[in-house]
Amino acid sequence: MMRVLAARQLAFGWLHFALALPSIYLLLGMPLVLREQGWSGTQIGLLQLAGLPAVLKLVMAVPVERCRLGGGGYRAWAGLLGLLLGLALLGLAYDFPLAQPPRFYTWVLLISWLATWADVPVNALAIRCLPAEERLRAGGIRSAALFLAAVVGGGLLLVVHERAGGAVPFVLMALLLAVGGLLLRWISLPPETGRQRYVSVTEAVQPVSHKGAMGFVRQPAAGLWVALLMLLFPFVGAGWVYLKPLLLDLGMPAEQVAWWVGVGGGIAGALASLAGQRLARSVGLGRALPLLAALATLALATLGGVGYMAAGYGLWLVGAGLLACAMGALSGVMFGLMMHFARSGYQALDYGLQASLFTLSRLAVPVLAGILLDRLGYPAMFTALALGMAAVTVMALLGGRILQGVISKNGEIR
Repeated sequence: MMRVLAARQLAFGWLHFALALPSIYLLLGMPLVLREQGWSGTQIGLLQLAGLPAVLKLVMAVPVERCRLGGGGYRAWAGLLGLLLGLALLGLAYDFPLAQPPRFYTWVLLISWLATWADVPVNALAIRCLPAEERLRAGGIRSAALFLAAVVGGGLLLVVHERAGGAVPFVLMALLLAVGGLLLRWISLPPETGRQRYVSVTEAVQPVSHKGAMGFVRQPAAGLWVALLMLLFPFVGAGWVYLKPLLLDLGMPAEQVAWWVGVGGGIAGALASLAGQRLARSVGLGRALPLLAALATLALATLGGVGYMAAGYGLWLVGAGLLACAMGALSGVMFGLMMHFARSGYQALDYGLQASLFTLSRLAVPVLAGILLDRLGYPAMFTALALGMAAVTVMALLGGRILQGVISKNGEIR
């Protein structure tokens, strides 16, 4: 049984990697290529709007939950959307209209929309297939897969682009999706008679009448979890967004920034993702959440302090390493908790709702941070982010044990 669970974890990790890679490459890697092609800063900035479909995951989850596509359910939806995404990637590889921004925007928006939509049934299937005690580990593996996708999409595929041509990265990404499709067919679903073992965080205690989207907010501690879901990550995520521009402004060569922050930070974040879920399982969620939030506060405060000191690259990279570790560990635990709060029978709907709320706050805070940056500079921006994260740490300290108590009632965290 342990081998089967390990194989499922790795299969879902690959699927998360393959689905995240196209969007990461297009939104984080391609801007360097587009700048070389003469695109303006405004044109490149507009490309980031292709990430907006992630806010609508709740809407995308409704047909996934209600239509079974010939009885195939989540797996059929994941296969269909993955196939369409692969075809879109091949279409962009064939067309590749870099000289026509509107047409390139259309391709990018289509790919982002399909990748975002496919993420919903894949995560719902993971919640359906993995027992409760495996969900924190699944969250860590998913977060690690996303960081590895950032390493490949934000760095290695750019090297492939330079050496083999612009179409090759998209063909490679389509092949990775094809491998994911084979793994999807191989994943075995739990038997219907055993479904009671695969329950949500509150299924054992919530009334049967709590159906539909409103039933999510009626779960015990759901309000506390939504608040933490929307506040634990955005401050540290905003700090990461502006870290590369900061190092460039300090005079560090772009290639060094890519290696130190893109590749090095991505690897550190992936390892921290796995370590974060192990910490939560060993010391308990009530202690792990405030500890990880405190690490994020320390990372942001370090960057703010280094900015006021006007220190050299070395201390900046120390702060960057702390930030990467905090971001990876927090995201791993949070993805695991999102699985815990997805009710049996409503996995796609509940995951879509949580993902939409998470994305909404993740997009809003960097905008506010950018305003602070323009008016007060990098040190003040990082200090403000650290203060916000400190407040969230207090919330995690007060609410972490409540979440652990609710989850422990179902035997999910011992």
